[in-house]
Amino acid sequence: MVALLGANGAGKTTTLRSISGMVKTQGRIAFDGKEITHSKPEEVARLGVAHVPSGRGTLGQLTVLENLRMGAYMRRDGRAVKQDLERVATYFPWIASRGGQVAVTLSGGEQQMLAIARALMMKPRMLLLDEPSLGLAPLIVRQIFDIIATISREEKLTILIVEQNANLALRVSEHAYVLEVGRIVLEGPSSELARHESVRKSYLGI
Repeated sequence: MVALLGANGAGKTTTLRSISGMVKTQGRIAFDGKEITHSKPEEVARLGVAHVPSGRGTLGQLTVLENLRMGAYMRRDGRAVKQDLERVATYFPWIASRGGQVAVTLSGGEQQMLAIARALMMKPRMLLLDEPSLGLAPLIVRQIFDIIATISREEKLTILIVEQNANLALRVSEHAYVLEVGRIVLEGPSSELARHESVRKSYLGI
């Protein structure tokens, strides 16, 4: 798991959108050795990149189960999809009993969990998370980050997470980058960056 840190306007969300093919870019973007610089979003998704945007992005008028099935719309392995529905419910147990609930009626934390679960239904090789803590209570944020860490460990899934809560991001990630106005100004193991004086002052409030 890799964290991308920086102030508002540093380019964090744009970086994720660039990887997903949602904005025009300069330079070169490669995924697993394959250049994807000018790929369309659906092409990037087919390669196994799942993007959970800021603000959850659940399909509000669909049910919980319909949202999950939408996550698997490119898959043709019906039996495995059913198994994965059960698998994601182990991370978010409330899903199992509330599949018929319309997504817009869920709490903010539940919508964020559903968005992550829907992305997992793609069977991704890489998960992009944009501000998963946005607008959520601290207790819910800690729950979600604990689940994200578990998913990374158990699924052996690469995760690139954009997060303004630097304390949490550095706690769960292995490596981190700090962006300022579109440029990388610091990078290294998360544990080292957590002790770096400028990071502590600018992002950790220490």
